[in-house]
Amino acid sequence: MLGLLGVSGLGALPQTVGAHHQGTTDDPDSDPEHELHGHGAPDPSLPLMEHDSETSGIVSSGPFAHVTKNLALAGRGERILPEGTTDVWTLDGYAYIGTFNNPCGTGEGFGEGSLVDNLLGPGIPVFDVHNPNRPEYVGNIPSVEGSRTNDVKVANMNSGSLLVHSNEACGGGPGGFEIYNVDDPLEPTHLAHVQTDDINAFLRQNFEFVDFGVHNLFFFTQGERDYVSAVVESLFGNFQIFDITDPTSPELVGAWGAESLLFPAVDWFTTTDFGGAILPANNFLFDGFGSSQNRFLHDVTINEEGTRAYLANWDAGLVLLDISDPTNPTLVSQAIDPSAGDGEVNSHNAWPTEDGSVVVETEEDFNPFTLEFEIVSGPNAGTYPAAEGAFTTPIGDLPEMTMSGPTVYFGLGCDGDSFPPAPSPDHIAVIQRGACRFDEKAQNAIDAGYAGMVVFNDAAGGDAIITMGGESRDIPGVFVGHSTGLAIFDVESADDLSVGQSGAPVEVEAKPERWGNVRIWDYADESNPVLASEFDTVCSANPVDESCDPRGTYTVHNVIVEGDKAYISWYSDGVLILDISDPYNPVETARYSPRGSEFEAQNGGIQDVWGIYKEPRRPWIYASDRNGGLYVLKELGSGSEKRENEK
Repeated sequence: MLGLLGVSGLGALPQTVGAHHQGTTDDPDSDPEHELHGHGAPDPSLPLMEHDSETSGIVSSGPFAHVTKNLALAGRGERILPEGTTDVWTLDGYAYIGTFNNPCGTGEGFGEGSLVDNLLGPGIPVFDVHNPNRPEYVGNIPSVEGSRTNDVKVANMNSGSLLVHSNEACGGGPGGFEIYNVDDPLEPTHLAHVQTDDINAFLRQNFEFVDFGVHNLFFFTQGERDYVSAVVESLFGNFQIFDITDPTSPELVGAWGAESLLFPAVDWFTTTDFGGAILPANNFLFDGFGSSQNRFLHDVTINEEGTRAYLANWDAGLVLLDISDPTNPTLVSQAIDPSAGDGEVNSHNAWPTEDGSVVVETEEDFNPFTLEFEIVSGPNAGTYPAAEGAFTTPIGDLPEMTMSGPTVYFGLGCDGDSFPPAPSPDHIAVIQRGACRFDEKAQNAIDAGYAGMVVFNDAAGGDAIITMGGESRDIPGVFVGHSTGLAIFDVESADDLSVGQSGAPVEVEAKPERWGNVRIWDYADESNPVLASEFDTVCSANPVDESCDPRGTYTVHNVIVEGDKAYISWYSDGVLILDISDPYNPVETARYSPRGSEFEAQNGGIQDVWGIYKEPRRPWIYASDRNGGLYVLKELGSGSEKRENEK
């Protein structure tokens, strides 16, 4: 049986140090050491969707910092669609923005060669920004049915002006990506749909590892040949290169995946060695650091010459590939420091300076708390590894961010079993893994009157830690190793337990840690990158600072580098500019971060900046807000220039 994909939910708190984490599942009996974890890589947006759900009911109160300097709002492309807008890219006076899950693609008008007048609908909304002060909506490029258009890129290629957008299923639709000619942005011509599969023939034939979603895309050229790279949510070969010199007939020519870090000599296109290569690589890819453990590719940036690819490879870190020969990407270096920040790694996005001597990397981490699980008293008192459920009430939302109380053994907690009622409202049910889903166990604990649950691994699973998945339940819950469950009751074996038996009291506390931040790497020697510095905002460094909106998301997101400046989208911290002329001492020089009821009224909610695009050698910055749509900002100070019809 295949469990759910190995990614932690947004509200899941990381386990304490010392546990081997095996991903998220709702399968009570899955054996990840001996079977594939799931159908390819986890959906990279699952943590964000979980986080949206958990913060939707929070009411704001208290003061918030208002920091705006050296950036001015020039124009708006209003699109009031809560959590609906994703990325932004511009070309030749037009801005293109993506759409998230809701509304999901309907297929209406797809491939008909004209824009659809449906600003709040699915697809790619297009704005005329020839005058950046007055963006004008001109229509949507329709999306395929059942998929979202998370990422969009546009560029002038040898064959003309091309647009690509990703497909990720939100209603049973296809993966892959679409290619358009946008020589006339008002009459886009659909050129091709590209299906993206796992590169391994054995997995395609035996496990139907085909038609995976694409999370990000990036154009590049080499002489007269055009290419697009795709971040494919397959198991192997997440980084795939397509020759699109003839954009009506794309061809996969090269691929690379983090599995090559484990077994560099294996041919991942052809290997059929399930036990010796495929399964160990599967386990390696679903392992990593912190709570959201995996080593799958999240994003890629390619240098101007089309010879270097910078892969933000989540817990595999920042990987540099030589793609001078696109048919044979080769490893140059791996930049990773698990001791940096909060130890999550979570390499999300990266961008090099023009000469490649400095690279700015972002770490996306939606979980600003760490989890401490303690047996409070008795012969086994002490702290133990644990992971919070992805579907349970966040412990950080509880009073004093703590779940605590006396414990009772609840057995397997499955429908049809006999359950002991909670002796008091503060009792916590301790449940053994197996036989039924975790959300079924949770519901039975709720019905029996318990305040929380601790699920411990079965003997076969040992002390491996997983993040429990399932349908949402209103009860806090954590998962611990097999020996921890036995320690609560001071027994040698689960056979020594009886349903209703009392155990030692436990306390599980969510402690503030930090959100994801910026890492700046010195690539003076590209084969041996050095972590030069990290950069945090007040709120990313301290999630409970009184200046931070409790509804806010204060992890960093995307970055673009031009000259010695990094332009950053930082969700609820807005848009930031960093001076990185000294990579060992980055300095914030500008921020656009409006707050308050007046801003929220016109934005359709709190500031939540996803995408960032800097118009080369001009002062215009384009930012996409998940709630409010397109913002055009003007960088003030030296280097700004005026042109006709601009103010």
